[in-house]
Formats: sequence, structure tokens, C-alpha cells
Amino acid sequence: MGRIVFINRYFYPDHSATSQMLSDIAFGLQGTGRTVSVITSRQRYDAPEEQLAAYETVAGIDIHRIRTSRFGRHNLVGRAVDYITFYISSAVALMRLVRSGDVIVAKTDPPMLSVLAAPIAKLKRARLVNWLQDVFPEVAQVLGMGRGGISRSVFSLLYWLRDRSLKAAGANVVLGERMKEHLIAHGVAPEKITIIPNFADGTLITAVAREQNPLRASWGLEDSFVVAYSGNLGRAHEYLTLLDAIARLEKDPQVPPQSNAQTPSPPMPRILWLFIGGGALYEAFRAEVTKHGLTSVRFEPYQPRERLAQSLSAGDVHLVSLRPELEGLIVPSKFYGIAAAGRPTIFIGHADGEIARLLAQNDCGITVGEGDGAGLANAILALADAPQRALAMGKNARAAFEKHWDKKAVLQRWRALLDESQ
Repeated sequence: MGRIVFINRYFYPDHSATSQMLSDIAFGLQGTGRTVSVITSRQRYDAPEEQLAAYETVAGIDIHRIRTSRFGRHNLVGRAVDYITFYISSAVALMRLVRSGDVIVAKTDPPMLSVLAAPIAKLKRARLVNWLQDVFPEVAQVLGMGRGGISRSVFSLLYWLRDRSLKAAGANVVLGERMKEHLIAHGVAPEKITIIPNFADGTLITAVAREQNPLRASWGLEDSFVVAYSGNLGRAHEYLTLLDAIARLEKDPQVPPQSNAQTPSPPMPRILWLFIGGGALYEAFRAEVTKHGLTSVRFEPYQPRERLAQSLSAGDVHLVSLRPELEGLIVPSKFYGIAAAGRPTIFIGHADGEIARLLAQNDCGITVGEGDGAGLANAILALADAPQRALAMGKNARAAFEKHWDKKAVLQRWRALLDESQ
């Protein structure tokens, strides 16, 4: 049996989302009759100046860390240079390391690694599996790149190269039905597409009851109904719907404040909004909250992995959003942690989006349209007024999680796919 060679810009001990997902799968596969290697950079996601060891073996996995530029993700030109140097160094590493019979699993950080990996896999008589966390170049165009005649020509070439590399692969792993439908529309054969969703660790993230959660007390959430947003608030999302709903609920006379006779400070609001994390739009959203004088919003930083059960359980309901034009290109991975914590989800996006479908199929949440602040406020009030309904949706979410999105269940699907690939 040949080796499995993963390639992605970040890997253990980095804690970014793509790194954690890959690390969980790679370590889960190692020691089950498979030999696993990883080609990655020497950087950390939030610390590009850091230099990890060029080579090490961790839990039986050979980690090959290649040299790249280290401008980081905050500068667009610098990020492009980081991508280019990663492409060049990873091509050299693949040529050196891959042997006949190996399986190359190429993720999408940096974008379109399949274009690089496909000809090398063919030359080396290896099998290529593309693991698509998102679909480029479509995402780049939706987010505002590719304007003008020259850019259109460049993107046309990128589409052609990308489609050709996906068609040449032995398998393409996508995150959901909408993404599968998108690839089929681009001519990728259905039999070359396998749906394996992202996941969370159901032993790490469990439901923590309100009265047993130390974070609710330390964050001053008290008895409010907490609407949480946990994770990245980035360019794939928008926050105007949130601002509208927050303002509506703060002005709504049907939402009286909670009484708190033990303290002379202002009483806690009945509906409290909790934002945990960061992202490209996070500070802009925070500034808007301050500008509009909204007082029912709390902000907390990213929480360590070992505290995720408590932080995710701090919310009575969680928000997940995705711009409708990105459906089929991205699936918000924060949903799986929410389900693991046994909490319902309100999805803000396309009524027939991937998350919207999952919520309807498993009766574990509500979908409202982007821009519908009134609908979002009403959905929150409906759950706050029917706490048993919210609890039931949370239990449904955890049951569906254990069946479909727990790390153990997803690992089994990866093992089955890789067995077919060798």
C-alpha cells in the first residue's frame, strides 16, 4: 500500500481551521495500515515570522516543511508572493517525495493546488485526491477580484486549468450537495465527486448546561437569552442584518430587561448578543455597534480548543451566515461545532443553501434571508419565548452530529475513500 501525502500550507502544531481539520484526519489515518506524510510550510497562520522545523516526525507522520516567503495574510501583495513561493517549493517537494502508487491529497490552501498536483501525480503514477474546502477562482471573483478585460482573460485561463485538474483526479472531496452540484455543472463526472463534510470532535465539544458553565458567569451573561456568533467574521459574511436585528430587539417594548435586584448596575437585557472570535470584518462590526450605541452586545476573543465546549455552550442559539452568491463554493465549518455543543442554529443566507438544507433535514435550526433583520429578530424571539423548542432543536443537532459530523464518523468515510484510491 502506497503512502498518503497531504499537501496544505498549514499543519500541526498550527491551530488555524484548515490546519486543525487536516491534522485530525492525518493523525486519525496514521497507524491504520497507512503511512502518512505531510508537505506544509514552516509558518503559523497568525505568526508568519515564526519558523517551524524543516522536518520532524510526530506520532509516526513525516512532516516536510518547505521554505516560503513570510509576508503574512494581512498584505494582499505579500500574500500572493507567499502563495507563489509555496507553489514552487511544494512542486519541488512533491517531485522529490512522491512515488508510484502513492495518493496525493491536495487541499485548497493556497487555492487551486490541484492545478499543481495533477501533472505531478500523472508523471509519478500516483493518484490525486482533491480536498476542496472552497472553490476557486469563483470565490475570488465573488469577493471582488477579476474586474477588467485582462482579469477576465486570466480568470478564464484559471477556470480551464482548474476544471482540467479536477477532471484528471481520481477523486474530488467536497463538503456538501451544493458544492457537488457546482462541480458537476463544470463538467466534473459525478462518480469522481465524494461528499465528506467537515466535522468537529464530539469528545472535545459536548453540551454544557447553562447552570454548569463557568464562562456564562465569568462573561456576565447571567439569565439572558444569549445569541452567539463564534469564529471568523470575514468577507464571506455580512453584518448589516445583525445590526438591524440588534437595534430592533433593543427598541422592542416586548423585550423587557431582566430584573437584577442584587446589583445597582443597569439590568441585563433579556436578549444578549455574544461575539467570540475575529476576522476581516470583526473590528468594523464592533465599531458599528459602538457607533449606533447598541448596549446588548458582548465581545470575547477566540477561545482555546480545550474550552470550546464551554464557549459554544454559552450561547442559547448560534448564528451562521454566508453570502448567498457563495453557496456551492463554501460551507461554513462553524456549524459542526455548534451542533456538537447541542445548540440550534439560525442561518442567515440562501433559503436553499447547504446549511439551510441541513437545518431543515434535521430540524435543528431556522433560516432567514440576508438583509432580513426583522426576520432574524423574530426568529430569536420565537426561540427565546419557547425555550423547550430551542432545547429540542439543540438535541436534534447533537443527534445528527453524532451520526454524520463527528470526527469518528468522518474518519471512517476518509478511510473508505482512500482504500478505494489505493
